[in-house]
Amino acid sequence: MALADGRSAATPASERVVSELVCRGCGHVVAADAPRPFRCPNADGDDVDHVLRRRLHAAAVEKAGEVFAGAEPNPFLRYAPLLHGYQAARHGGLGDAEWRVMVEVLDEAVATVNGHGFRETPFGTDPLIAEQLGVAEAWVKHEWGNVSGSHKGRHLMGVMLWLQAAEQLGLEPAGERPPLAIASCGNAALAAAVVAQAAQRRLEVFVPTHANPRVLERLSILGAHLHTCPRQAGEAGDPCYLRFRDALSRGAVPFTCQGNENGLTIDGGKTLAWEMASALERHGSRIDRVLLHVGGGALAASVIEGLREARDLGAVPRLPRVHAVQTKGAYPLARAYELLSRHILGRWAEESGEPVPETAAESAALLATTELRFFVDEGLDHASSHRSEFMWPWEEEPHSIADGILDDETYDWLAVTEGMLETGGWPIVVDEETLRRANALAREATATTPCHTGTAGLAGALALSGDGALDPAESVALIVSGIERG
Repeated sequence: MALADGRSAATPASERVVSELVCRGCGHVVAADAPRPFRCPNADGDDVDHVLRRRLHAAAVEKAGEVFAGAEPNPFLRYAPLLHGYQAARHGGLGDAEWRVMVEVLDEAVATVNGHGFRETPFGTDPLIAEQLGVAEAWVKHEWGNVSGSHKGRHLMGVMLWLQAAEQLGLEPAGERPPLAIASCGNAALAAAVVAQAAQRRLEVFVPTHANPRVLERLSILGAHLHTCPRQAGEAGDPCYLRFRDALSRGAVPFTCQGNENGLTIDGGKTLAWEMASALERHGSRIDRVLLHVGGGALAASVIEGLREARDLGAVPRLPRVHAVQTKGAYPLARAYELLSRHILGRWAEESGEPVPETAAESAALLATTELRFFVDEGLDHASSHRSEFMWPWEEEPHSIADGILDDETYDWLAVTEGMLETGGWPIVVDEETLRRANALAREATATTPCHTGTAGLAGALALSGDGALDPAESVALIVSGIERG
């Protein structure tokens, strides 16, 4: 759907819903006119993984092929027909012209605060990284030039656009704005502060005691209200996340990069995947494997879901093999994947009488076959209703130079695990030396100064290369995100 022609024709509410938010755990479908379609209303403390997923009716997306081939540089205009926020707003009566004006006004305000607004970020091949990995091509998505220096702003812009659309549609009273809240140690908080200031919204930020002083200073300049959260004896989990949850119970809006607390945070994040699909389509190329650094899991969940939707819309032929990368300082996702894959393979072995493969690569390849589809689906359903068997807070305080992925839990773990099971990928846990080598290589290749968190995906690729798991003929992709803040 072209957004440049100034049309203001809204979609009648009686038309078929193009995009829906559905709880993976209990199946609840969020109403199209829900003012805050963030969290499943049934998430009441049971052991179900109540995380909202988007269900896109691809056949109903108007002119989907033109979306990926378009030239509009602003991702929230170019990919608007694929955004849940846009489709929900359109279903409620907001026209194309109103959406365009809303995006442009907010983007201009972001540019005033940040120096520039949201534009397509580069995704291309890097010969030096390919040579070091021993592969045919290494595709790198460069996110240090994005708003606030990382990909995090994409997630939060998607949320803010819905908040503004809800006000325009009369779903949220414009004069009674509750505060926004986020728990973060760095990049996510900075992105939230930029977008919140641009929208003139109050932001409460819950930070750890070890937060970077320069980050705290910048957050204060941006008008964020800071709350330092020490760990408390006898309390399990990230204290910042726990205090953030307290703020939500007092009425704050989850302005966060954690998909379990705000399903719309995945909406904006998927624009990264769609840009990747567009670039690959332009070049007539493909990627065989993608490595994604994982803390809370929103980035990986966004890329997986975005590429899956791009495939369904015909922009990419198939999904690449997905690897989530964590550090030895804390790897709750890798632990959960191991437990779930063992559960699935155990059920299959019991039924078939076949032995379970010995290596991670062999197990992952088997799990992605049609032969195991029934057992994988059964295992995922079991995991979604028995979360605590697979995902729980890391028992010790995490430590790593890649401090941005030291979440005590991987909140979007099930979506990321499902992506790995579907594609034959598996999680990679890297040590500190590999993280340092990856960061040095990225700095040499890009002549920039990304942080160790932002180059952790490359660390995973180096680990795979060292294990001989990469095929010299394949094409590998990764995202480098987050600048070094000193």
